[in-house]
Formats: sequence, structure tokens, C-alpha cells
Amino acid sequence: MKLSIKRFTTFCFVLALASVVGCTSTRTQESTGQYFDDTVITTKVKSAIVGEPTLKSAEINVETFKGVVQLSGFVTSSADMAKAIGLARSVEGVKSVKDDMRLK
Repeated sequence: MKLSIKRFTTFCFVLALASVVGCTSTRTQESTGQYFDDTVITTKVKSAIVGEPTLKSAEINVETFKGVVQLSGFVTSSADMAKAIGLARSVEGVKSVKDDMRLK
């Protein structure tokens, strides 16, 4: 009886450890919490860009990885590019912004 309890306890411990290790982040992969946070950041940045009437938001793509926002797509002027970058930087949780936008 004691042996089966020890085996069960060991099994539960190994299962719990595997679950924790499986949810941690690496340099190239986000944890579940980071993925959720990045989704919220992406949504907020997109909302800020859509709310700016001078920007053609359909031509600006937003991606976030571990708090770093990447903006890509096309804008019509350097002022539009600077405006989109500024809006992205103003969103809470953004660590930095990578600019991969191109002028038309």
C-alpha cells in the first residue's frame, strides 16, 4: 500500500513539474501568459492606429512578441510612420517598437 502511494505521489510530482516546465518561455517561444499579454498589446496598438484618422490602418500590420511591437506595411509619408510608431510606444506594456514600414 505504501509503495503505491509513493508511486502516485511521484507521478503527481513529475506531472506537475512537466506542466510548469512546459508553460515557461524560452528565447524563441512565449509562455502562455506572455502570449496573452502580447495579444492584448497588439489589440491596443491596432485600436490606437485605427483611431487615428490620418493613418490608413488597413495597410499597417502589428505583431507583438514578448512586449516588442513590430509595425510593418505601407504608409504614405514619414510623418505617418512617426505617428504610428508614437502611438505604438504610448501603449502600456510595450517595451520597444521595431519599424518595418515602407513608404509608398
